[in-house]
Amino acid sequence: MPDTDHTHLPLEVDAPHRALLDQVLDAWSLEVLAHLCDAPHRWGDIRRAIPAVSPKSLSATLRRLERNGIVAREVVSTRPVAVEYSITALGKTLRTPVEALTAWAAAHGPAVHAARRAYDDELG
Repeated sequence: MPDTDHTHLPLEVDAPHRALLDQVLDAWSLEVLAHLCDAPHRWGDIRRAIPAVSPKSLSATLRRLERNGIVAREVVSTRPVAVEYSITALGKTLRTPVEALTAWAAAHGPAVHAARRAYDDELG
């Protein structure tokens, strides 16, 4: 009998939603989304808030999120011209799942760290 439970979506490499998950769940995307969740920000503000990200990686992340409809880019007519990024309505739907993943990581971080330590100790 075929599986009709759609709560367990396939995560095969060629699954249609897999590429989107890979893009949204990368380290910099989560950081950017967290920063944009409450208010729009200019590129420089985002860069200062995430000092570990390189300018090239930040720009690529913002372009990818914009392409996926998760972040909006607006040119602000100031002198000099500025660009402001904000989270879209679609992007806001990620808040709950991202917060759940973050809470899981915080709650289970010590257990994961202990498992890593045990694994490394076993390997020598």
